[in-house]
Amino acid sequence: MREHGQSEEAIRSFLAARARLIAGERALLPSDELEPAEDVPALDELPEGVDREALAQVVLIKLNGGLATTMGLRQPKSLVIAREGRTFLEIIAAQARALRRRFQIPLPVVLMNSEATRAPMEPELRRHGDLCDGLLPAFEQSMVPKLDASTLLPISWPANPSLEWCPPGHGDVYGALRRSGLLAAMLERGFRYAMISNCDNLGATLDERIATHLATEGIPFLMEVVEGTEAERKGGHIARRRADGRLVLRETAQVPPEDEESFRDFRRWRYYNTNNLWVDLRVLAELLDEHDGLLPLPLIVNRKTVDPRDPDSPPVLQLESAMGAALGAFPGARLLLVPRTRFIPVKTTDDLLVMRSDAWTLDADMRPVHPGALPYVELDRRFYRLLDEFERRFPAGPPSLRQARRLVVRGDITFGRGVVVRGEVELEAPEPLTIADGTVLEGRRDQA
Repeated sequence: MREHGQSEEAIRSFLAARARLIAGERALLPSDELEPAEDVPALDELPEGVDREALAQVVLIKLNGGLATTMGLRQPKSLVIAREGRTFLEIIAAQARALRRRFQIPLPVVLMNSEATRAPMEPELRRHGDLCDGLLPAFEQSMVPKLDASTLLPISWPANPSLEWCPPGHGDVYGALRRSGLLAAMLERGFRYAMISNCDNLGATLDERIATHLATEGIPFLMEVVEGTEAERKGGHIARRRADGRLVLRETAQVPPEDEESFRDFRRWRYYNTNNLWVDLRVLAELLDEHDGLLPLPLIVNRKTVDPRDPDSPPVLQLESAMGAALGAFPGARLLLVPRTRFIPVKTTDDLLVMRSDAWTLDADMRPVHPGALPYVELDRRFYRLLDEFERRFPAGPPSLRQARRLVVRGDITFGRGVVVRGEVELEAPEPLTIADGTVLEGRRDQA
Protein backbone atom coordinates (compact mmCIF):
# COMPACT_ATOMS: atom_id res chain seq x y z
CA MET A 1 0.00 0.00 0.00
CA ARG A 2 2.88 2.38 0.72
CA GLU A 3 4.44 1.56 -2.64
CA HIS A 4 1.12 2.48 -4.24
CA GLY A 5 0.99 5.84 -2.48
CA GLN A 6 -1.60 5.02 0.18
CA SER A 7 -1.54 7.04 3.41
CA GLU A 8 -0.59 5.64 6.80
CA GLU A 9 -4.17 6.12 8.04
CA ALA A 10 -5.49 4.13 5.07
CA ILE A 11 -2.96 1.39 5.83
CA ARG A 12 -4.00 1.27 9.50
CA SER A 13 -7.63 1.09 8.47
CA PHE A 14 -6.99 -1.89 6.17
CA LEU A 15 -4.85 -3.73 8.73
CA ALA A 16 -7.52 -3.19 11.38
CA ALA A 17 -10.19 -4.65 9.05
CA ARG A 18 -7.98 -7.66 8.31
CA ALA A 19 -7.31 -8.20 12.01
CA ARG A 20 -11.06 -8.17 12.68
CA LEU A 21 -11.53 -10.76 9.94
CA ILE A 22 -8.82 -13.02 11.39
CA ALA A 23 -10.27 -12.61 14.88
CA GLY A 24 -13.51 -14.07 13.56
CA GLU A 25 -15.66 -10.96 13.64
CA ARG A 26 -19.08 -11.83 12.23
CA ALA A 27 -19.77 -9.89 9.09
CA LEU A 28 -23.29 -11.34 8.77
CA LEU A 29 -26.56 -10.01 10.17
CA PRO A 30 -29.09 -12.86 10.50
CA SER A 31 -32.77 -11.94 10.28
CA ASP A 32 -33.60 -13.52 13.64
CA GLU A 33 -31.30 -10.99 15.35
CA LEU A 34 -33.12 -8.03 13.83
CA GLU A 35 -36.53 -6.40 13.80
CA PRO A 36 -37.92 -3.80 11.39
CA ALA A 37 -37.42 -0.09 12.07
CA GLU A 38 -40.58 1.78 12.99
CA ASP A 39 -41.93 5.29 13.65
CA VAL A 40 -39.82 7.07 11.03
CA PRO A 41 -40.85 10.72 10.45
CA ALA A 42 -41.52 11.89 6.90
CA LEU A 43 -40.06 14.85 5.04
CA ASP A 44 -43.53 16.26 4.39
CA GLU A 45 -44.17 16.34 8.14
CA LEU A 46 -41.27 18.70 8.86
CA PRO A 47 -42.28 22.23 9.86
CA GLU A 48 -42.21 25.02 7.31
CA GLY A 49 -39.44 27.60 7.47
CA VAL A 50 -35.86 27.91 6.26
CA ASP A 51 -32.74 28.36 8.37
CA ARG A 52 -30.62 30.30 5.88
CA GLU A 53 -27.57 30.17 8.14
CA ALA A 54 -27.74 26.36 8.11
CA LEU A 55 -28.18 26.32 4.32
CA ALA A 56 -25.06 28.45 3.91
CA GLN A 57 -23.09 25.88 5.91
CA VAL A 58 -23.79 22.87 3.63
CA VAL A 59 -21.28 21.20 1.31
CA LEU A 60 -22.42 18.63 -1.27
CA ILE A 61 -20.15 15.58 -1.55
CA LYS A 62 -20.79 13.31 -4.52
CA LEU A 63 -19.43 9.77 -4.67
CA ASN A 64 -17.77 9.43 -8.06
CA GLY A 65 -15.65 6.31 -7.77
CA GLY A 66 -17.64 4.01 -10.02
CA LEU A 67 -17.08 3.12 -13.64
CA ALA A 68 -20.16 2.21 -15.65
CA THR A 69 -18.94 -1.39 -15.92
CA THR A 70 -22.42 -2.87 -15.46
CA MET A 71 -23.29 -1.09 -18.70
CA GLY A 72 -20.14 -2.30 -20.44
CA LEU A 73 -18.21 0.99 -20.15
CA ARG A 74 -14.85 1.90 -18.65
CA GLN A 75 -15.60 5.54 -17.90
CA PRO A 76 -16.95 7.34 -14.84
CA LYS A 77 -20.69 6.87 -14.64
CA SER A 78 -21.05 10.60 -13.96
CA LEU A 79 -20.01 11.21 -17.60
CA VAL A 80 -22.80 9.04 -19.06
CA ILE A 81 -25.69 10.93 -20.67
CA ALA A 82 -28.51 10.96 -18.12
CA ARG A 83 -31.22 12.80 -20.04
CA GLU A 84 -31.79 15.62 -22.52
CA GLY A 85 -28.22 15.37 -23.79
CA ARG A 86 -26.69 16.18 -20.39
CA THR A 87 -24.40 13.96 -18.34
CA PHE A 88 -25.03 13.24 -14.67
CA LEU A 89 -22.23 15.68 -13.77
CA GLU A 90 -23.65 18.44 -15.95
CA ILE A 91 -27.06 18.11 -14.31
CA ILE A 92 -25.52 18.05 -10.82
CA ALA A 93 -23.61 21.23 -11.67
CA ALA A 94 -26.75 22.92 -13.00
CA GLN A 95 -28.69 21.92 -9.86
CA ALA A 96 -26.04 23.41 -7.57
CA ARG A 97 -25.85 26.67 -9.52
CA ALA A 98 -29.63 27.04 -9.48
CA LEU A 99 -29.78 26.53 -5.71
CA ARG A 100 -26.93 28.98 -5.20
CA ARG A 101 -28.87 31.66 -7.05
CA ARG A 102 -32.16 30.90 -5.28
CA PHE A 103 -30.80 30.92 -1.72
CA GLN A 104 -27.69 33.10 -2.20
CA ILE A 105 -25.40 30.50 -0.62
CA PRO A 106 -21.95 29.14 -1.60
CA LEU A 107 -22.99 25.42 -1.77
CA PRO A 108 -19.68 23.86 -2.86
CA VAL A 109 -19.76 20.53 -4.71
CA VAL A 110 -16.85 18.14 -4.12
CA LEU A 111 -16.30 14.71 -5.69
CA MET A 112 -14.86 11.58 -4.11
CA ASN A 113 -13.00 9.87 -6.93
CA SER A 114 -11.34 6.49 -7.08
CA GLU A 115 -8.02 5.62 -8.68
CA ALA A 116 -10.01 4.60 -11.78
CA THR A 117 -11.95 7.86 -12.11
CA ARG A 118 -9.31 10.41 -11.09
CA ALA A 119 -7.66 10.97 -14.48
CA PRO A 120 -10.85 10.96 -16.63
CA MET A 121 -12.43 13.54 -14.31
CA GLU A 122 -9.60 16.08 -14.41
CA PRO A 123 -10.73 17.90 -17.61
CA GLU A 124 -14.35 17.88 -16.39
CA LEU A 125 -13.37 19.40 -13.06
CA ARG A 126 -11.45 22.13 -14.87
CA ARG A 127 -14.53 22.82 -16.98
CA HIS A 128 -16.66 23.12 -13.84
CA GLY A 129 -14.02 24.90 -11.78
CA ASP A 130 -16.54 27.07 -9.95
CA LEU A 131 -18.32 24.11 -8.34
CA CYS A 132 -15.94 23.62 -5.41
CA ASP A 133 -16.02 27.31 -4.34
CA GLY A 134 -12.33 27.32 -3.50
CA LEU A 135 -12.22 23.94 -1.74
CA LEU A 136 -10.45 20.92 -3.20
CA PRO A 137 -12.58 19.93 -6.23
CA ALA A 138 -12.05 16.24 -5.49
CA PHE A 139 -10.46 13.82 -3.05
CA GLU A 140 -9.70 10.15 -3.50
CA GLN A 141 -10.76 7.01 -1.70
CA SER A 142 -8.03 4.52 -0.88
CA MET A 143 -7.16 1.25 -2.59
CA VAL A 144 -6.60 -1.95 -0.62
CA PRO A 145 -5.32 -5.44 -1.53
CA LYS A 146 -7.72 -8.24 -2.28
CA LEU A 147 -7.03 -11.13 0.08
CA ASP A 148 -6.45 -14.71 -1.02
CA ALA A 149 -9.46 -16.53 0.43
CA SER A 150 -7.33 -19.48 1.60
CA THR A 151 -4.37 -17.61 3.17
CA LEU A 152 -5.84 -14.16 3.96
CA LEU A 153 -2.68 -12.68 2.43
CA PRO A 154 -2.70 -10.20 -0.46
CA ILE A 155 -3.40 -12.03 -3.69
CA SER A 156 -0.80 -12.11 -6.44
CA TRP A 157 -2.10 -12.00 -10.02
CA PRO A 158 0.77 -11.35 -12.47
CA ALA A 159 -1.58 -11.68 -15.46
CA ASN A 160 -3.13 -8.35 -14.48
CA PRO A 161 -1.64 -6.78 -11.33
CA SER A 162 -4.31 -4.07 -11.24
CA LEU A 163 -6.82 -6.79 -10.31
CA GLU A 164 -4.92 -7.37 -7.07
CA TRP A 165 -6.52 -4.17 -5.72
CA CYS A 166 -10.01 -2.98 -4.86
CA PRO A 167 -11.63 0.04 -3.21
CA PRO A 168 -12.64 -0.48 0.44
CA GLY A 169 -16.28 0.50 -0.09
CA HIS A 170 -17.81 3.95 0.19
CA GLY A 171 -17.54 3.80 3.98
CA ASP A 172 -14.02 5.06 3.28
CA VAL A 173 -15.49 8.52 2.58
CA TYR A 174 -15.16 9.61 6.21
CA GLY A 175 -11.51 8.69 6.61
CA ALA A 176 -10.69 9.98 3.13
CA LEU A 177 -12.17 13.38 3.99
CA ARG A 178 -9.80 13.62 6.93
CA ARG A 179 -6.74 12.21 5.12
CA SER A 180 -7.15 14.65 2.24
CA GLY A 181 -7.27 17.67 4.55
CA LEU A 182 -10.70 18.53 3.15
CA LEU A 183 -12.54 17.96 6.43
CA ALA A 184 -10.30 20.47 8.21
CA ALA A 185 -10.58 22.94 5.31
CA MET A 186 -14.40 22.77 5.32
CA LEU A 187 -14.53 23.42 9.06
CA GLU A 188 -12.05 26.30 8.76
CA ARG A 189 -14.26 27.87 6.08
CA GLY A 190 -17.26 27.69 8.44
CA PHE A 191 -19.08 24.79 6.79
CA ARG A 192 -20.99 22.69 9.32
CA TYR A 193 -22.87 20.03 7.33
CA ALA A 194 -22.12 17.69 4.44
CA MET A 195 -24.79 16.07 2.33
CA ILE A 196 -23.20 12.93 0.85
CA SER A 197 -24.83 11.11 -2.05
CA ASN A 198 -24.13 9.12 -5.22
CA CYS A 199 -23.44 10.81 -8.54
CA ASP A 200 -25.98 8.56 -10.28
CA ASN A 201 -28.87 9.76 -8.09
CA LEU A 202 -30.08 13.04 -9.54
CA GLY A 203 -32.82 13.27 -6.91
CA ALA A 204 -30.20 13.86 -4.20
CA THR A 205 -30.32 17.67 -4.15
CA LEU A 206 -30.07 20.11 -1.27
CA ASP A 207 -33.43 20.30 0.51
CA GLU A 208 -33.79 23.37 2.69
CA ARG A 209 -36.20 21.59 5.04
CA ILE A 210 -33.70 18.84 5.85
CA ALA A 211 -30.84 21.27 6.45
CA THR A 212 -33.12 23.29 8.74
CA HIS A 213 -34.20 20.08 10.53
CA LEU A 214 -30.57 19.15 11.26
CA ALA A 215 -29.79 22.58 12.69
CA THR A 216 -32.99 22.88 14.71
CA GLU A 217 -32.82 19.40 16.23
CA GLY A 218 -29.02 19.18 16.59
CA ILE A 219 -28.91 15.96 14.58
CA PRO A 220 -25.36 14.58 14.07
CA PHE A 221 -26.20 12.10 11.30
CA LEU A 222 -29.33 11.65 9.20
CA MET A 223 -30.10 8.98 6.62
CA GLU A 224 -32.82 9.54 4.05
CA VAL A 225 -34.85 6.37 3.55
CA VAL A 226 -37.64 5.30 1.20
CA GLU A 227 -40.35 2.70 1.53
CA GLY A 228 -39.38 -0.54 -0.20
CA THR A 229 -40.81 -1.67 -3.53
CA GLU A 230 -40.26 -4.57 -5.91
CA ALA A 231 -37.23 -2.67 -7.24
CA GLU A 232 -35.35 -3.13 -3.94
CA ARG A 233 -34.17 -6.61 -4.83
CA LYS A 234 -30.58 -5.83 -3.83
CA GLY A 235 -30.87 -2.65 -1.79
CA GLY A 236 -29.76 -2.28 1.82
CA HIS A 237 -32.50 -1.94 4.39
CA ILE A 238 -32.62 -0.49 7.87
CA ALA A 239 -33.34 -2.70 10.85
CA ARG A 240 -33.11 -2.51 14.62
CA ARG A 241 -30.80 -4.91 16.41
CA ARG A 242 -32.69 -6.87 19.06
CA ALA A 243 -29.67 -7.08 21.38
CA ASP A 244 -29.23 -3.36 21.97
CA GLY A 245 -32.01 -1.60 20.05
CA ARG A 246 -29.60 0.26 17.76
CA LEU A 247 -30.37 0.96 14.13
CA VAL A 248 -28.24 -0.92 11.58
CA LEU A 249 -27.91 -1.00 7.82
CA ARG A 250 -27.98 -4.51 6.32
CA GLU A 251 -26.42 -4.87 2.88
CA THR A 252 -26.57 -7.86 0.52
CA ALA A 253 -23.10 -9.09 1.49
CA GLN A 254 -24.16 -9.25 5.17
CA VAL A 255 -27.02 -11.71 4.61
CA PRO A 256 -26.56 -15.42 5.47
CA PRO A 257 -27.61 -17.75 2.62
CA GLU A 258 -30.58 -19.06 4.59
CA ASP A 259 -31.92 -15.48 4.98
CA GLU A 260 -31.86 -14.45 1.33
CA GLU A 261 -35.62 -14.83 0.93
CA SER A 262 -36.25 -12.83 4.08
CA PHE A 263 -33.84 -10.12 2.89
CA ARG A 264 -35.93 -9.65 -0.27
CA ASP A 265 -39.14 -9.14 1.75
CA PHE A 266 -39.47 -5.41 1.16
CA ARG A 267 -42.80 -5.27 2.99
CA ARG A 268 -41.27 -6.53 6.22
CA TRP A 269 -38.04 -4.53 5.99
CA ARG A 270 -39.96 -1.42 5.10
CA TYR A 271 -37.27 1.28 5.02
CA TYR A 272 -34.38 1.30 2.54
CA ASN A 273 -31.18 3.30 2.48
CA THR A 274 -30.98 5.93 -0.26
CA ASN A 275 -27.30 6.72 0.37
CA ASN A 276 -28.43 10.32 0.84
CA LEU A 277 -26.67 11.09 4.11
CA TRP A 278 -26.38 14.30 6.13
CA VAL A 279 -23.43 14.62 8.52
CA ASP A 280 -22.50 17.21 11.12
CA LEU A 281 -18.85 17.82 10.20
CA ARG A 282 -17.87 18.88 13.73
CA VAL A 283 -19.21 15.64 15.20
CA LEU A 284 -17.51 13.65 12.43
CA ALA A 285 -14.17 15.30 13.18
CA GLU A 286 -14.56 14.54 16.89
CA LEU A 287 -15.41 10.88 16.22
CA LEU A 288 -12.45 10.47 13.86
CA ASP A 289 -10.10 12.08 16.39
CA GLU A 290 -11.46 9.81 19.10
CA HIS A 291 -10.81 6.69 16.99
CA ASP A 292 -7.45 7.76 15.52
CA GLY A 293 -8.93 8.44 12.10
CA LEU A 294 -10.78 5.12 11.81
CA LEU A 295 -14.56 5.43 12.09
CA PRO A 296 -15.83 2.15 13.60
CA LEU A 297 -18.02 0.70 10.85
CA PRO A 298 -19.24 -2.90 10.49
CA LEU A 299 -17.00 -5.09 8.38
CA ILE A 300 -18.38 -6.31 5.06
CA VAL A 301 -16.64 -9.30 3.48
CA ASN A 302 -17.31 -9.58 -0.24
CA ARG A 303 -16.43 -12.97 -1.69
CA LYS A 304 -15.39 -12.79 -5.33
CA THR A 305 -12.77 -14.08 -7.75
CA VAL A 306 -9.62 -12.09 -8.38
CA ASP A 307 -10.78 -11.56 -11.97
CA PRO A 308 -14.50 -10.85 -11.66
CA ARG A 309 -14.96 -11.82 -15.33
CA ASP A 310 -13.32 -15.23 -14.80
CA PRO A 311 -15.19 -17.46 -12.33
CA ASP A 312 -12.30 -19.95 -12.45
CA SER A 313 -9.74 -17.45 -11.18
CA PRO A 314 -8.71 -17.75 -7.49
CA PRO A 315 -11.32 -16.79 -4.87
CA VAL A 316 -10.60 -13.61 -2.94
CA LEU A 317 -12.06 -11.60 -0.07
CA GLN A 318 -12.64 -7.88 -0.42
CA LEU A 319 -12.84 -6.05 2.91
CA GLU A 320 -15.28 -3.18 2.68
CA SER A 321 -17.54 -0.90 4.66
CA ALA A 322 -20.71 1.00 3.75
CA MET A 323 -21.01 4.70 4.46
CA GLY A 324 -24.62 4.27 5.55
CA ALA A 325 -23.43 1.92 8.29
CA ALA A 326 -22.24 5.05 10.13
CA LEU A 327 -25.87 5.14 11.28
CA GLY A 328 -24.69 3.00 14.19
CA ALA A 329 -21.52 5.03 14.87
CA PHE A 330 -23.15 8.42 15.52
CA PRO A 331 -25.03 8.65 18.83
CA GLY A 332 -28.39 10.25 18.13
CA ALA A 333 -28.47 9.35 14.43
CA ARG A 334 -31.90 9.68 12.80
CA LEU A 335 -33.89 8.42 9.81
CA LEU A 336 -36.12 10.52 7.57
CA LEU A 337 -38.65 9.06 5.13
CA VAL A 338 -38.42 10.86 1.77
CA PRO A 339 -40.38 10.54 -1.48
CA ARG A 340 -39.06 8.57 -4.44
CA THR A 341 -38.17 11.80 -6.23
CA ARG A 342 -35.11 11.90 -3.96
CA PHE A 343 -34.02 8.35 -4.75
CA ILE A 344 -33.64 7.56 -8.43
CA PRO A 345 -30.30 5.73 -8.73
CA VAL A 346 -29.24 4.56 -12.17
CA LYS A 347 -27.46 1.22 -11.73
CA THR A 348 -28.55 -0.54 -14.93
CA THR A 349 -29.90 0.26 -18.37
CA ASP A 350 -33.37 -0.54 -16.96
CA ASP A 351 -32.97 2.48 -14.67
CA LEU A 352 -31.45 4.55 -17.46
CA LEU A 353 -34.46 3.97 -19.72
CA VAL A 354 -36.77 5.37 -17.04
CA MET A 355 -34.45 8.30 -16.36
CA ARG A 356 -34.29 9.26 -20.03
CA SER A 357 -38.03 8.81 -20.57
CA ASP A 358 -40.93 11.22 -20.14
CA ALA A 359 -41.71 9.62 -16.78
CA TRP A 360 -39.44 12.41 -15.53
CA THR A 361 -39.13 16.10 -16.26
CA LEU A 362 -36.63 18.64 -14.92
CA ASP A 363 -37.97 21.67 -13.06
CA ALA A 364 -36.53 25.19 -13.12
CA ASP A 365 -33.86 24.14 -10.61
CA MET A 366 -32.96 21.08 -12.73
CA ARG A 367 -34.45 18.73 -10.14
CA PRO A 368 -36.23 15.62 -11.50
CA VAL A 369 -39.99 15.56 -10.93
CA HIS A 370 -42.59 13.02 -11.97
CA PRO A 371 -46.39 13.05 -11.84
CA GLY A 372 -46.94 9.72 -10.08
CA ALA A 373 -45.42 6.32 -9.34
CA LEU A 374 -42.49 5.41 -11.56
CA PRO A 375 -42.86 2.36 -13.81
CA TYR A 376 -41.07 -0.90 -13.15
CA VAL A 377 -38.81 -1.75 -16.11
CA GLU A 378 -37.04 -5.04 -16.79
CA LEU A 379 -35.12 -5.39 -20.05
CA ASP A 380 -33.65 -8.64 -21.37
CA ARG A 381 -30.02 -8.60 -20.23
CA ARG A 382 -28.92 -10.52 -23.31
CA PHE A 383 -29.73 -7.57 -25.54
CA TYR A 384 -29.94 -4.44 -23.39
CA ARG A 385 -27.33 -4.71 -20.62
CA LEU A 386 -24.52 -2.98 -22.52
CA LEU A 387 -25.05 0.70 -23.20
CA ASP A 388 -24.20 0.58 -26.91
CA GLU A 389 -26.62 -2.34 -27.50
CA PHE A 390 -29.26 -0.61 -25.38
CA GLU A 391 -29.01 2.60 -27.41
CA ARG A 392 -29.07 0.69 -30.70
CA ARG A 393 -32.48 -0.72 -29.76
CA PHE A 394 -33.84 2.74 -28.90
CA PRO A 395 -32.49 4.66 -31.93
CA ALA A 396 -35.11 7.42 -31.63
CA GLY A 397 -34.98 7.58 -27.85
CA PRO A 398 -37.03 5.84 -25.16
CA PRO A 399 -40.74 5.10 -25.49
CA SER A 400 -43.23 7.19 -23.57
CA LEU A 401 -43.48 5.73 -20.04
CA ARG A 402 -45.52 8.47 -18.43
CA GLN A 403 -48.64 6.27 -18.34
CA ALA A 404 -46.81 2.97 -17.78
CA ARG A 405 -46.79 0.92 -14.59
CA ARG A 406 -44.67 -1.99 -15.78
CA LEU A 407 -42.64 -2.82 -18.90
CA VAL A 408 -40.94 -6.21 -19.23
CA VAL A 409 -39.05 -7.01 -22.45
CA ARG A 410 -37.90 -10.53 -23.31
CA GLY A 411 -36.11 -10.91 -26.59
CA ASP A 412 -34.38 -8.68 -29.14
CA ILE A 413 -36.83 -5.82 -29.73
CA THR A 414 -36.08 -2.46 -31.32
CA PHE A 415 -38.40 0.43 -30.50
CA GLY A 416 -39.46 2.90 -33.18
CA ARG A 417 -40.08 6.60 -32.75
CA GLY A 418 -43.01 7.71 -30.61
CA VAL A 419 -43.88 4.31 -29.10
CA VAL A 420 -46.18 4.68 -26.08
CA VAL A 421 -46.44 2.24 -23.16
CA ARG A 422 -49.56 2.33 -21.00
CA GLY A 423 -50.40 0.24 -17.94
CA GLU A 424 -48.62 -3.11 -17.59
CA VAL A 425 -47.00 -4.46 -20.73
CA GLU A 426 -44.87 -7.55 -21.31
CA LEU A 427 -43.19 -8.06 -24.67
CA GLU A 428 -41.77 -11.39 -25.78
CA ALA A 429 -40.09 -11.96 -29.13
CA PRO A 430 -38.44 -15.30 -30.05
CA GLU A 431 -37.01 -13.58 -33.15
CA PRO A 432 -35.70 -10.02 -33.60
CA LEU A 433 -38.61 -7.59 -33.76
CA THR A 434 -39.05 -3.89 -34.53
CA ILE A 435 -42.02 -2.03 -33.05
CA ALA A 436 -43.34 0.44 -35.59
CA ASP A 437 -43.28 4.20 -35.06
CA GLY A 438 -46.24 5.49 -33.07
CA THR A 439 -47.34 2.09 -31.72
CA VAL A 440 -49.35 2.20 -28.49
CA LEU A 441 -48.73 -0.78 -26.20
CA GLU A 442 -51.48 -0.89 -23.63
CA GLY A 443 -52.12 -3.10 -20.62
CA ARG A 444 -51.75 -6.46 -22.26
CA ARG A 445 -49.19 -9.20 -22.88
CA ASP A 446 -47.81 -8.59 -26.34
CA GLN A 447 -46.08 -11.50 -28.02
CA ALA A 448 -44.56 -11.49 -31.48
